[in-house]
Amino acid sequence: MAPRTVAGILAEIGEGSPPPQELTRRLAESCAAALPGSGVGLGLTTPDGPVGVLAATPGVGAAVEELQLSLGVGPCRDAWASGRPVLHADLAATGPARWPAFVSGAAAAGVRAVFAFPVRVGAVRLGVLDVSRTRVGELDTAELATALSYADAALAVLVHLQADHSARGGPPLAVTLIEDSAEVHQATGMVSVQAAVSVTQALGLLQARAWSSGRTLREVARDVLRGTVTFTRGDEGIDDS
Repeated sequence: MAPRTVAGILAEIGEGSPPPQELTRRLAESCAAALPGSGVGLGLTTPDGPVGVLAATPGVGAAVEELQLSLGVGPCRDAWASGRPVLHADLAATGPARWPAFVSGAAAAGVRAVFAFPVRVGAVRLGVLDVSRTRVGELDTAELATALSYADAALAVLVHLQADHSARGGPPLAVTLIEDSAEVHQATGMVSVQAAVSVTQALGLLQARAWSSGRTLREVARDVLRGTVTFTRGDEGIDDS
């Protein structure tokens, strides 16, 4: 196949002048169609790390994004931290030493390969584009070029979204996305108080409980808010001394 160009991608997803918030969904779907057999997710990042998912295709694309959100580790975070693509053509062979829990969950969801591409301009990293597959194998030269073009197109989309938010007098895009996950943040605060730990440690406790119970981070957070799940000092390996 011939690699897609950034101009061609932007022309396709912008056809009909869709509302700005529609562009990320179109980009993810277009990328998945251009790379057959792939699931795609687009995450937003800040200088402190990934903060949420802007778009994900159903199936393995959504599964990978949910796992990374729940566990706080994975190719997306590594691509953000390094500023370079993170390519795992055989996740079961190369991933366990780095992210054992993520690889286990990904395998259960049928994910066999993950390729993460930072969405960046210079040293500024705005997001990460994840491409996931249910089969083992490298991206060939044309597929890799296409994935990189979609990462560049995602940069243009994210800059446009940030500008649109500002023009409408709204908060920064990252703030909006964080507010959309208000349940997780409220629950993190409650766990911090219950277990007498920092907010960062509290989020880790939520992530660990979600993983060990086979549930999503949001589901566990809702139970904390309802009072059906509580944490105490000493939970999940926290020293009570």
